[in-house]
Amino acid sequence: MMKTATATEPAPPAATAATAVLLPLLWLASPALPVGGFSYSDGLESAVEQGLVHDEASAAAWLRSQTTLALARADLPLLAQAHAAWGAHDLARITALNDWQRMTRETQELRQQTEQMGRSLVEWLRNQRRADDDARLAHLAALAPSPTWPVAFGLATARSGASVEQALACAAFGWAENGVQAALKAVPLGQLAGQRILQQLVDALPALIGRAAGCSDAERQSFTPMLAIQSARHETQYSRLFRS
Repeated sequence: MMKTATATEPAPPAATAATAVLLPLLWLASPALPVGGFSYSDGLESAVEQGLVHDEASAAAWLRSQTTLALARADLPLLAQAHAAWGAHDLARITALNDWQRMTRETQELRQQTEQMGRSLVEWLRNQRRADDDARLAHLAALAPSPTWPVAFGLATARSGASVEQALACAAFGWAENGVQAALKAVPLGQLAGQRILQQLVDALPALIGRAAGCSDAERQSFTPMLAIQSARHETQYSRLFRS
């Protein structure tokens, strides 16, 4: 019997190291990540209710201020330090950073947000391949009374092989995109207005990420009185789309 020759398909090239790191980071920054980030506005909805945010310009100003005064001085430096601590398997340092995050949330809503998203990211990490091989995940899940978002995100990015700067860029862009989406719904704004605001935030992020990556414990701070006031007001706001 005559055999028919068949062409052999060439093996696909292996992914480069850069691509192997980039894809998990895109996944972590995606609004589709099932951690509930889309359900929070970080005080923006209350600012809309109070008339502080009412159009594209005021929404952009609010988000730029929050990026500079809150994200870049607290959550991003904490994430950078957690990312490094997970890489060094420094579990005592992780516990201390988690405690700092919880104790510096200025309202009940903001604390519930970081704890809920932290717990949800733990469950997402447990669902990943290699989860059983990483003893750090058990320590994260056991943090009392709850793991917090920056600390959990630090482990997720450390496991991906990302650098500190890459981890911060991933978290910062995810926060900016979520803030813009909240503004589109709460103000409300059109899609093009949202893209213009996102461009402003993206332009500002590299400098903020650079400072956050080198921030020391003494420089890290959480002091945002206006955000705290708006968050406290939001807890009793009559009509709400968001949980914060």
